[in-house]
Amino acid sequence: MATKKQAPSRLRGFIFLALAAIVLFVAVIVGYIAFRVLPNVPALDAVTDYRPKIPLRVYTADNVLIGEFGEEHRDFVPIKKIPDLMKKSLLAIEDARFYEHGAIDFQRGIGAVVSNLRHGFGAGGGSTITMQVARNFFLSREKHLSRKVNEIALAYKIEAALSKDEILELYMNQIYLGQRAYGFASAARAYFNKNLDQLSVAEMAMLAGLPQNPSRHNPVANPKRARERQHAVLGRMRALNYITESQYQAALEEPLRVNTRGQEFDTHAEYVAELARQAAYAQFKDEAYTRGIRVTTTILKAEQEAAYAAVRRNVIAYDQRHGWRGPEGRIELPEDPEEREDAIADALGKRPSSDGLVPAVVLSVTSKSARVETEDGETVDLSGAAIRFAQAGLNPNAREALRLSPGAIIRVSKEAKGRWTVTQVPQVAAAFVAIDADSGAYHALVGGFDYNFQKFNHVTQAWRQPGSGMKPFVYSAALEKGYSPATRILDAPLDLPGEDAGKTWSPQNDDGKWDGPITMRRALAESKNVPSVRLLRSVSVPFAHEFIGKFGFDLQRQPKNFTLALGTGAVTPLQMAGAYAVFANGGYQVQPYLIARIEDADGKVIQQAAPPAAHNEEQRVLDARNAFITDSMLRDVTRYGTGAAATKALNRTDIAGKTGTTSDAVDGWFSGYGGNVVAVAWMGYDDPRSLGGREFGATLALPIWIDYMKVALAKRPQEERTQPEGLVRENDDWVYTEYAETPVLGGIDLDQQPAADPNAPPADPNAPPQQAPSPQQTQLQNSLF
Repeated sequence: MATKKQAPSRLRGFIFLALAAIVLFVAVIVGYIAFRVLPNVPALDAVTDYRPKIPLRVYTADNVLIGEFGEEHRDFVPIKKIPDLMKKSLLAIEDARFYEHGAIDFQRGIGAVVSNLRHGFGAGGGSTITMQVARNFFLSREKHLSRKVNEIALAYKIEAALSKDEILELYMNQIYLGQRAYGFASAARAYFNKNLDQLSVAEMAMLAGLPQNPSRHNPVANPKRARERQHAVLGRMRALNYITESQYQAALEEPLRVNTRGQEFDTHAEYVAELARQAAYAQFKDEAYTRGIRVTTTILKAEQEAAYAAVRRNVIAYDQRHGWRGPEGRIELPEDPEEREDAIADALGKRPSSDGLVPAVVLSVTSKSARVETEDGETVDLSGAAIRFAQAGLNPNAREALRLSPGAIIRVSKEAKGRWTVTQVPQVAAAFVAIDADSGAYHALVGGFDYNFQKFNHVTQAWRQPGSGMKPFVYSAALEKGYSPATRILDAPLDLPGEDAGKTWSPQNDDGKWDGPITMRRALAESKNVPSVRLLRSVSVPFAHEFIGKFGFDLQRQPKNFTLALGTGAVTPLQMAGAYAVFANGGYQVQPYLIARIEDADGKVIQQAAPPAAHNEEQRVLDARNAFITDSMLRDVTRYGTGAAATKALNRTDIAGKTGTTSDAVDGWFSGYGGNVVAVAWMGYDDPRSLGGREFGATLALPIWIDYMKVALAKRPQEERTQPEGLVRENDDWVYTEYAETPVLGGIDLDQQPAADPNAPPADPNAPPQQAPSPQQTQLQNSLF
């Protein structure tokens, strides 16, 4: 049995051994860190020379964001510009003593150690902001002891190299917060469509709760857990007196409007943004998506919004005129309520979104009404005017394709007064483009009805027949041959020899009427087909074909026969805009361009378009007299001709343009200008088919053009043309001075042929006679208006 003197001696020995063991353990750890960890700790270049991956962003000319491209949505915001309450909300939940401790918070660390001893390694946290920076930049998130040691070593190294503000700045710009958002500024836009300085206390707390687990606390995917985490953040903020009691209570009760559809932009310009992305990628390759490149386009926000709304409104109006096509799809509705809700949510979640056209599932129907559930879970009763468009689907004898029944998937839209009504996604395509007549800068571009449904850009990629929209260029060619708008052309049946032996080709006017001798001006205004063919025959196909090349048309896509006058070649809407700009600006060819400026992440200009300069004669492709006279004829088209609705709606005298409708109404166009803005609207099906027997360019495209121009020209003064030298008045119309008092006015196919062009080469007596196209070539030959 041990004596009393022996017991203290043994205790001292035990304490000595324990202390020695601790010292040895610490020495081993320090030695391990000094000789094994620290030599392998990576250099801190990633944090001391921080270069975040900032995506490519596209803006309008008036600085509105319209597109963002890159795997990581990120904005770098200096710590001085981050709202103080946003910083406090984060520190409250993640590291309240951040500015008081070093790389490690030993108070929290002890608690974490106890938790790990009780529940196993990894059960308790204790990471400081600095340790999280080390992990995010250099390490994985796997919970191993070796990784933790490396994390601590890196944290000390970071604290030695950077200030606390610099460390917090790195953290708040680098951390992943869900929804492809990196950093708090990007998360604010992703979740709330706001800038950091626009967030409420409740919204800041929601974002501050995300770093711990962006998936679990994501308000889009897990709103309940996100709310619980937000309340925990608010509780800590109140406990630390970062907010007052009234702020705390208000934040708890504030309903949050979380953006569930991903990143959205203030202005619909998806086709524009894609064109800009392609240009940036062509120049910078993959670096375009990480260098923070900023592309500023020439697009104007107000005009782009007007163009988008005009296309949407008028395409839907056309679609409504042509009737209900039936539900988009059908699903089985389970009897169990929970299973039913899951089935509805799954079905609607697979439907592409379309601005204002909300997918819904029919729950029940009667002979006069239907009850539906929208993608947001709202139950809507539709009856009377709200269901009238789809009334045929309520008929018990309706075809299966049209029938409205439980499980049918349809679209509904909310009108201005909040009333829901049945609609459908149009199948018809459309395009619109507007450019500056002098510089060629794009003002607006809408490449289709909805980018979510179709990425194909009809403005730049759709080659379609222009119909009567090509006539002004043939008439312009005639002016160079000595004709005048007063020249009379015979509007009477015309039979021309076809290419097939014994066959003839007989062009027709759309209305089937013949007006006898009419002036060239009236023939263009009323879009007469036969007089246009007679005019082309007189000036000759080769001359006119070569002449239209001045306007930028691809001559290989234009026919070398009489159907050239009827627009049976192929053009794009953008090409038409550039061509009509020549008439609008007095005879100069312009090159449409979209990108005004490209800058790097630091704001340094990499590329900039040259500022618009006054036209010089080197750019002239058309005699000023020709442009003046053709403009006067195109103004008459909008005064009393096929486009008369334009001048009436806009109440201006400088409106000019031309309708175009191809055979069987396959394409509808309006191309025109006013106030120095040139715009082209088109509508048609991608798989060419008739738009309807009573549809024309004036009913399809012109309304789009008018709706846009109401906005575009609202603050623009009227453009009055100055008469160029070399013109005189003869028979109450314009004519080139050198052709005045010549026997031109006998008319085409009336008394005699017009005067010969004094500058034209002599005719080739061996040249073959001009032939009309074969029936195979002219399946879509006759233009309408």
